[in-house]
Amino acid sequence: MLLEFKMENYKSFRDECVFSMKVAPKQKGLDYSILTEMVGNKEYKGVCSAVIYGPNASGKTNIIGAMDTFKQIVLRGNIQNVVQKDSPNVAASSLELIPNNKLETAKPVKFSIAFIESGMLIEYAISLDLGLFLERDYQRKILEESLNVNNSIIFSRGLNLEIGDLKVIDKFMLSAYMKNEKGAYSLAKSSLQEDDLFLTNGFKTMFSAKLVSLITRWLDKNFLVIYKFDSMQLVPKFPEQKKGLVHISKSLNEAATLFGVDSNELGYIVDGKSGEGKLCSVFSDNSKQTAIPVEQFESYGTIRFIHMFLLIVDILKSGGTLVVDELDASIHPMVLMNIITLFHNDELNTKNSQLIFNTHNPIFLNSNLFRRDEIKFIDRGYENDESVHYSLSDFGTSGSKGVRKNEDYMKNYFVDRYGAIRVIDLQPLLRRIITEDHEDNSK
Repeated sequence: MLLEFKMENYKSFRDECVFSMKVAPKQKGLDYSILTEMVGNKEYKGVCSAVIYGPNASGKTNIIGAMDTFKQIVLRGNIQNVVQKDSPNVAASSLELIPNNKLETAKPVKFSIAFIESGMLIEYAISLDLGLFLERDYQRKILEESLNVNNSIIFSRGLNLEIGDLKVIDKFMLSAYMKNEKGAYSLAKSSLQEDDLFLTNGFKTMFSAKLVSLITRWLDKNFLVIYKFDSMQLVPKFPEQKKGLVHISKSLNEAATLFGVDSNELGYIVDGKSGEGKLCSVFSDNSKQTAIPVEQFESYGTIRFIHMFLLIVDILKSGGTLVVDELDASIHPMVLMNIITLFHNDELNTKNSQLIFNTHNPIFLNSNLFRRDEIKFIDRGYENDESVHYSLSDFGTSGSKGVRKNEDYMKNYFVDRYGAIRVIDLQPLLRRIITEDHEDNSK
């Protein structure tokens, strides 16, 4: 369960941004949105969903991009640029695109995450010196790095490398370390590289490969960040099936029928070498099957729904956190509403799965659907061009700016009670363009 993600100096977010999935104090109602995890004898509460609002170019996608970038850095274990084909999030592989482009002096880029996995509270943070925006040849280095488990320091890295009390992770420790603690520490310290993460290099090799595997597996499999949904292609494996064989998914077709696809079936043509399946529309006639790529027959909205359904199934089964940019594009609001309620359903969401997405659709600004601590806003100042993030629960419930749960959230948003909205009037610009065109033509 994700509790919190922080970032600083990531694109339009110059100052620290705290994206919290923790239950805010003094928030009541919609208890089905509250997830509970036990760490030892302590109870932690988080919300199962979050919806992010804000005008165009406010920084909504930057939050999701920061999550994806942090995840990719940790999984590859360094802050070097990499060649990453077909990835819409270029900043994850070209790190010179991360720092805020208005800064004149270099400022550290910071990321941190707090989540619960296997009954443990894991907190990991990094502070990076990446130079200035577009400074590709800058000598990058990791300034700080820390790992805490169950509120105990496992290691901290700054000017020096410090190893904490490792008793809290005894069952994860390498036997070789237990036999030679001083030697392992000395070797880890001497082999530390400025652009390599200690977590996935020295700590993994000499202290605890099992704990690092648990952390990276959660990031890779249970923290699913979709930076651009239309670029997402789910590729299932069918290793034991022959090339060209069509695999029909009964559950997928049942969901597609509910969505409105009933003139054909959906299936996968299997690549014999890799065992990968390519999604197709399948037509049957006299015991003969004809399969064509799904994008040649189905609408964009239908294809998005198919991929979305498969993602939702995986996340609910695994207890992961799904973060999606523009989840609702080309999908009817009632379909999205139903998907959201799946995460609110205690009988279906038995593993504390979470859904985070941004949107422009005001229909979700509904006190009967989301708690105030689940409704997030991103605004961007006109003067400093800096993005800021806040939740509806930050307004409190009393005073002139307070927000009570029985209020009309949508109406308040459109009358600019919460900010994160921008009125754009294109008429003056068009009048000038048309006037200039007329003047040019008359000469």
